[in-house]
Amino acid sequence: MALSEEVRKELSDTVSENRVVLFMKGKRRLPQCGFSAQVVKILDDLLDDYLTVNVLENPDVRDGVKQFSNWPTIPQLYVGGKFVGGCDIVSEMYRNGELHQALGIQLPEVKEPTLSITDAAAHALKGALEQAPEGSCVRLEVDGSFRPAMGVDGPNATDFRLEVNGIPFVVDRMSAPRADGIAMDFLPGEQGGFRIDNPNEPPRVRNISVDQVSQWLQEGQEFELVDVRTDAERDIAKIEGAVQYTPQERERLMGLPKDRILVFHCHHGSRSLEAGQEFAAEGFRRVFNMEGGIDAWALQVDNTLRRY
Repeated sequence: MALSEEVRKELSDTVSENRVVLFMKGKRRLPQCGFSAQVVKILDDLLDDYLTVNVLENPDVRDGVKQFSNWPTIPQLYVGGKFVGGCDIVSEMYRNGELHQALGIQLPEVKEPTLSITDAAAHALKGALEQAPEGSCVRLEVDGSFRPAMGVDGPNATDFRLEVNGIPFVVDRMSAPRADGIAMDFLPGEQGGFRIDNPNEPPRVRNISVDQVSQWLQEGQEFELVDVRTDAERDIAKIEGAVQYTPQERERLMGLPKDRILVFHCHHGSRSLEAGQEFAAEGFRRVFNMEGGIDAWALQVDNTLRRY
């Protein structure tokens, strides 16, 4: 279907009258696709205000903007009346600093990050690089939510290049401040994999499997296992070693060092998440929510426990 003059004028007016326009699925505070959400996160990191157009609210705009831009997918970003690109292009421009330039934003001064990796992690990464084309590096990225990602890639002109324990790394300019000081390890086995400790990450509640909690108990790992369920629920079933979350217990836990490992559990995981978030907000840096709660424990660890 040809682009109508009415829709063409509407799109033309929108991008010419607003300096930064993002055509997306959903709204800025409620994206309805992962690609739109990614571009929103990037723009939120750089701008306080910009216009978003929810293409799902108007099929004519959704189909029309693809013809208007000669670009087949959503989201689409316009700056100064000019089409910039979709999610992949915007993400790449953000990493290499071109998006800052397009938006008229001064690129922040950043220094080369420092990383440390164990021999086990180096061995695992070396195996991946041996299967990659010659000259490949491990690309380490840390997004605005401090989620790390690794892959095998070639270096870009604006990347920081560094060698750590014999492994070549590349880190883009935007990731560098968030990646500085990262320590990486690798644990073998089904519950293993890469473990990344980032000192820059704000305190948050992380998920932990019932198998990992069981392993910690068996190994004598020092941590607090806290049961936030009611007395009636604990009368039905409880995990040996778990302490009930009473006002007195809360006071004791709040007095512990902020690097103490805290693991909260409930029936399925929602109440324990809320309790954990309270401690993360108080600055505790190693707070975990046991996924699936005691119900998952009964299914995967101890089938003698009574389920309810």
